[in-house]
Amino acid sequence: MANEEDDPVIQEIKPKQQKVELEMAIDTLNPNYCRSKGEQIALNVDGACADETSTYSSKLMDKQTFCSSQTTSNTSRYAAALYRQGELHLTPLHGILQLRPSFSYLDKADAKHREREAANEAGDSSQDEAEDDVKQITVRFSRPESEQARQRRVQSYEFLQKKHAEEAWVHLHYYGLKDSRSEHERQYLLCPGSSGVENTELVKSPSEYLLMLMPPSQEEEKDKPVAPSNVLSMAQLRTLPLADQIKILMKNVKVMPFANLMSLLGPSIDSVAVLRGIQKVAMLVQGNWVVKSDILYPKDSSSPHSGVPAEVLCRGRDFVMWKFTQSRWVVRKEVATVTKLCAEDVKDFLEHMAVVRINKGWEFILPYDGEFIKKHPDVVQRQHMLWTGIQAKLEKVYNLVKETMPKKPDAQSGPAGLVSGDQRIQVAKTKAQQNHVLLERELQRRKEQLRAPAVPPGVRIKEEPVSEEGEDNDDEEEEPMDTSPSGGLHSRLANGLPPGRAVGTDSFNGHPPPGCASTPVARELRAFVEATFQRQFVLTLSELKRLFNLHLASLPPGHTLFSGISDRMLQDTVLAAGCKQILVPFPPQTAASPDEQKVFALWESGDMSDQHRQVLLEIFSKNYRVRRNMIQSRLTQECGEDLSKQEVDKVLKDCCVSYGGMWYLKGTVQS
Repeated sequence: MANEEDDPVIQEIKPKQQKVELEMAIDTLNPNYCRSKGEQIALNVDGACADETSTYSSKLMDKQTFCSSQTTSNTSRYAAALYRQGELHLTPLHGILQLRPSFSYLDKADAKHREREAANEAGDSSQDEAEDDVKQITVRFSRPESEQARQRRVQSYEFLQKKHAEEAWVHLHYYGLKDSRSEHERQYLLCPGSSGVENTELVKSPSEYLLMLMPPSQEEEKDKPVAPSNVLSMAQLRTLPLADQIKILMKNVKVMPFANLMSLLGPSIDSVAVLRGIQKVAMLVQGNWVVKSDILYPKDSSSPHSGVPAEVLCRGRDFVMWKFTQSRWVVRKEVATVTKLCAEDVKDFLEHMAVVRINKGWEFILPYDGEFIKKHPDVVQRQHMLWTGIQAKLEKVYNLVKETMPKKPDAQSGPAGLVSGDQRIQVAKTKAQQNHVLLERELQRRKEQLRAPAVPPGVRIKEEPVSEEGEDNDDEEEEPMDTSPSGGLHSRLANGLPPGRAVGTDSFNGHPPPGCASTPVARELRAFVEATFQRQFVLTLSELKRLFNLHLASLPPGHTLFSGISDRMLQDTVLAAGCKQILVPFPPQTAASPDEQKVFALWESGDMSDQHRQVLLEIFSKNYRVRRNMIQSRLTQECGEDLSKQEVDKVLKDCCVSYGGMWYLKGTVQS
């Protein structure tokens, strides 16, 4: 480049829409200038023939164009400084432009090259033809341009480029650094006041002056995120509500012991509130908390690897978490085989909560936290109920062979290791002592039952039905569930209890009636059973237990129902609440489990449909499936000719389900 004082430099500036183009001359006589390269560039751009439209009239690249670009949108924080005689003079800036080389001449060279190729191809084809073909020319007349079309044309890129090319250049004169004109312009950068008395604006503290000089940017404050995304700021995190703090921490850490979570939240946070909040965003695995899948994979999202929707990802990750509740080790190939997900997705699941061990598989990343298990048994039991529901869902989705979950949540597998003979003897002694205590309690309970008054002779104790494959149909008809109007005893008894004593305190199947006992557990259980059967008139024992587990999961920690409810206690409460067990004759080849074959129905609800429902239940006590015309005729026979279609539809909707043209009691159909 030419020296700025000795060599004359031509500068042309072209303002256009806040952009500046500056064209500067290149010293072609400078020894650093490559003349052959300059000639080649000029030849590529303008071709062999030079005319008025040529970019480089001297057949050399003798000039370079610079185009401005905006460096920053906020210039209020910048100033030009001039230091003179021990004083610093600052001038605010209202705009900053950066000049960069423009290579538009390369575009012209490409266009020239394409034109030459097109001309050569046209020449070759014309020589091959014997005579020129006569072509038909279509003449079109332009329509009047509308206002909308004109606005679109004016705003088009082609129009702007054409207008940009037609704009005339403005010639400028360059003044050197020591020129009198430059010195005159430089005086505008100096403050006219020379004495400190006149500068009343500077009678402020240094911090106030700096604040005036560089005020905080409002745009930057608005752009700050409400919560950090990938890097957590603990100071900013603690300004959020407790629930949001727990969610953000678990989403970033993914697996954490409860003690570590409490230390991050601070000593002033109530542990009960943290326990309540952590259960909304995480699940308990081996005494540690693992973030829920729907927190990591929200609705309407998908896998970045395979594009699988979030619902499938959550189901696959839940399977991995459930496997870790059973064992400390998980095999990646097994997870991929069951979930049918790609290897990258499965690897993401495992990396969230496990570490790989060579020739062993994936081990859960944290040690078993037995201290939390012992300290919070109510939370552990509630989590166990949730895992039971998740297990049932996974078994249906993935067609898994049913695996028995540990009866106690604290029975999750601890660290694997060898057990010595002395340790085995000590464990056996401990179990023997525990069994001795349980046997003494059972003996004391039986003694108290013997002291209780005997069952009156008019009361018949109901026994559990045992279905055998070779059982005779006559035996089924002699069961006490026969609801025929001629049965005088059945019209007076509800599952073997007289109406006057159905809510008494007499012994019932060897246990006190839970629904009538004065204990809080019995009252809560009775309330749940009554509310459930008011909504669903027919339930199998399996479905009732599922609803009860969901009910337990919705209760707060420490609720009385967490004391432990046996299946027998639940069945006795159902019978004491005015329900009956319907002995549905399932086919011998049925795949229904024993709990699915136990069907209970609300006998009396106090509405007008009680009689219709009782007739319907009597039909299903002798038939596994029935056609609608048989139900219609039996209801008409028992309830009168004035029975409407709406009444029949209501009782069928309350108690039955249709499948393949036949009607079944709810929960008994086997697809």
